[in-house]
Amino acid sequence: MSHQTLSTILFLLFVAVTLVITFWASRNTKDATDFYAGGRSFSGAQNGLAIGGDYMSAASFLGIAGTIALSGYDGFLYSIGFLVAWLVALLLVAELMRNSGKFTMADVLAFRMSPRPVRTAAGVSTIVVSIFYLLAQMVGAGALVGLLLGVTSPLGKALTIVGVGLLMIIYVVVGGMKGTTWVQIVKAVLLMGGATLITLLVLGKYGFNISALLGEAATRSGKGDQFLISGLKYGTAAQGIAGKIDLISLGLALVLGTAGLPHILIRFYTVPTAKDARKSVLWGIGIIGAFYLLTLVLGFGAAALVGGKAIVAQDKAGNTAAPMLAEAIGRAIFGEVGGTILLALIAAVAFATILAVVAGLTLASSSSFAHDLYAHVFKRGETSDSQEILVARISSFVIGAIAIGLGILAQGQNVAFLVALAFAVAASGNLPAILFSLFWKRFNTAGAVSAIYGGLVSALILVIFSPVVSGSATSLFPSAHFAWFPLSNPGIVSIPLGFLAGFVGTRLSKEYNAQKYAEIEVRSLTGIGAEKAVQH
Repeated sequence: MSHQTLSTILFLLFVAVTLVITFWASRNTKDATDFYAGGRSFSGAQNGLAIGGDYMSAASFLGIAGTIALSGYDGFLYSIGFLVAWLVALLLVAELMRNSGKFTMADVLAFRMSPRPVRTAAGVSTIVVSIFYLLAQMVGAGALVGLLLGVTSPLGKALTIVGVGLLMIIYVVVGGMKGTTWVQIVKAVLLMGGATLITLLVLGKYGFNISALLGEAATRSGKGDQFLISGLKYGTAAQGIAGKIDLISLGLALVLGTAGLPHILIRFYTVPTAKDARKSVLWGIGIIGAFYLLTLVLGFGAAALVGGKAIVAQDKAGNTAAPMLAEAIGRAIFGEVGGTILLALIAAVAFATILAVVAGLTLASSSSFAHDLYAHVFKRGETSDSQEILVARISSFVIGAIAIGLGILAQGQNVAFLVALAFAVAASGNLPAILFSLFWKRFNTAGAVSAIYGGLVSALILVIFSPVVSGSATSLFPSAHFAWFPLSNPGIVSIPLGFLAGFVGTRLSKEYNAQKYAEIEVRSLTGIGAEKAVQH
C-alpha cells in the first residue's frame, strides 16, 4: 500500500470520526450559549486540551519545523516566542476575560463604553486577525497535499484548499463551539502522540545524544557551524541593522500576540468558573510547552536526516519538513514500509491539525460578526438566539470563502511566518484595547476605537508595503516592487502605535464612567456577576 493511499485512509478516518462528533454535538446545541461557548460545560482539563489543539496549528507543526530545518538557530525563536506568549495570556487576560461572563472580546470592551462603535471596531479586528491566521492554515494544507499525492500544479493544491475550507465550514455550521471543542481535543491528543513518537525515534537514532544530532544537522544543512548560531535568517550582513530589528519585532509580536487572538480568547468562555479558566491555561501551557520542545528535535532532525536541499526541493518555504522527517526516520529504522506508515500517520495528523484550527478560527470570526456586528450594531440588540445563530452560520460560509481565496494566492509562503503576521495584528489592535479596558480607569470609547483601528490599520499598512507583499522572490507579488517598509514583521512599530493611539484617543475625550469601571473591576477580579450571566 502506497503512502498516498494509507495517509488518505487515515485522514478520511479522522474526518469521519470528527464529523460524527460534530453531528452529535449539534443535537445539544440549543441556544446562543451552546453555540458560542459550548454551554460553558467543559472542565479545565478538557478546555486546556482544546486550547492546545486550537493553538498548536499548522504553523507550529509544519512551519516551525521547516524554519528550524532551513534556518537553524534563528528558527528557534518561533518555538520560544509561542511558548512564552502563554505567560502573558495566563497572567493578564485568562481569568479576567472569563469573569466577564460573555461570548466575544467585544463584550468586555463594550461593557463600560458606547457599545456600537466599540463592537464595530472589535468585530472588524477579530475578522481580520482570523483571516490572517486562516490564510496560514490553508497554505499548509496545499503544501501537505503536494507532498502526499505528488501534486505540484497550483490547481491541485487550490482544490485541496477548497476541500479543507468546506470541511471547516461544516464543523462550525453544524457543531458550533461544542463540536469544534471536541474536534480540537481529539486533534491535540493525536498531534502530541505523533510528535512525541517521531521525536523519540530521532533521538534514539542518535543515541539520545543532542550534540550528535546538532552536529549532523549543521553538516547536512550545507551551512556548517553558522547553522547553530544566530544570523542565517535575521541579522545577516545583507540585512544589516534592519535584520536585527526584524528579529526583535518578531519576538514582540509572538510574545504579545497570543493574548489578543480572538480564537484563543473565546476559549476562556467555555468553562463554568474562573478557577477552571486558570486550570485551562495551566493545562494548555503544559501541553504547548512540551510540544514546542518537540519542534526543536523535529526541525534539527529534518535538517540532519532529510537535508536542506531536499526540503527546499519539495517546498521552498520548508512546510513539509516534518512529514519528510517522518518518512526518513521510518525508512532508516523500519525500512520502506515503516517510512510509508510514518509519513501517512504524520501527514494525517497534520491535516487534522489544520482542520481543528481553521474550525476554531472560523467560529471566532463568525461569532463576532453575528454577536457583535449583526445583533448589537445592525439590530441594536433586538434579535433572538435563533436569528443570531443563523447569521453566524451564514457568515461562516463567507469567511470560509475569503480564507480559501487568499490561501490559494499565498501558496509558497512559510506558514509560521504568516501566523507571526496574525500575531502582530492581534497584538497591535486587540491587546491594547483589552489591557486598557481591564486596567485603566480613565479608558473610554474614543480610546478603545482609536487603539483598535490605530493598531490594526498601522499593522496592515506596514505589511502591505513590506517585503512580505512585494520586492523579493518569496513575496506574494514577486514581480512587483512597492516595499518601502524594510521589516517583514511590523510589530515593533505597530504595537506601540496601538497603545499610543488608545492613550491619545482617551485623553482627547472627556467621556468617563466611574461606576461601570468599578463594576467591571469587581467582576473581572472576583467573578461576581459573571455567575449570574452563566446561569442566565
